[in-house]
Amino acid sequence: MSKPQISVVLSTYNQPEWLKKVLWGYANQQFKDFEVIIADDGSTEETKTLIESMRPELPFEVTHVWHEDNGFQKTIILNTAIKAAKADYLLFSDGDCIPRSDFVAVHAAHREAGYFLSGGYFKLPMEISKAITQEDIVQQRCFDVAWLKSQGLKSSFKNNKLTTSAAKQKFLNWITPTEATWNGHNSSGWLSDILAANGFDQRMQYGGEDRELGERLFNAGLKAKQLRYTAICVHLDHPRGYVKPEMLTKNAAIRKTTKTQKLTRTAYGLAAEKA
Repeated sequence: MSKPQISVVLSTYNQPEWLKKVLWGYANQQFKDFEVIIADDGSTEETKTLIESMRPELPFEVTHVWHEDNGFQKTIILNTAIKAAKADYLLFSDGDCIPRSDFVAVHAAHREAGYFLSGGYFKLPMEISKAITQEDIVQQRCFDVAWLKSQGLKSSFKNNKLTTSAAKQKFLNWITPTEATWNGHNSSGWLSDILAANGFDQRMQYGGEDRELGERLFNAGLKAKQLRYTAICVHLDHPRGYVKPEMLTKNAAIRKTTKTQKLTRTAYGLAAEKA
């Protein structure tokens, strides 16, 4: 099989029903030259069974990397996924974020040397998350504000994230007060830049573990393009029972060191330099 232009890395943990909807989303992409690597942080056999059952219907190659469940170790399995990637350009998202049909195409069109891309997500309530069917994804109804409102979505300025006007997208990207950061649910960059940064810091657990990689990329001189209103995915609702205060405290300390020391590389990443 020829080398794909893009490797899409999806993190997941025990959410097979959500992952199924997300894979349907990638099966409906306008841009076709990509592979999907599922970075599985210790899910049960149910997730593996789902992936194997879907393989025949998916128009892209799927690689499933997995390790045993030992608490929140997303950064470790993401580094494993990076090592498995075949493309020179990597797009990172989550197994609970359904991509709009132009999602990969937008990342492909905006990639540029010296930059990484920063997108956002549109968060859905649980009722709508459950209601979305394969047909809703194929027909792109789940990205249509009118349809979402018919399902109970409330009016909000955030609904502008689902705009389809290119001029409006560009304007909103320009005026948004949200900084362009490395967001684990919607960011992409060159493999060479990620390797130079030594991937994700494997000491980190939940809370800013993705953004810390972006901070090292900034320290190395890279810039970020804001695609908050252009690269669109909808985020399916779920509880976060794995979040613990000590994780946030530990991660904040690591990020502070990265910023104050202007680190461009972690010693605890893809190539282990410290135990």
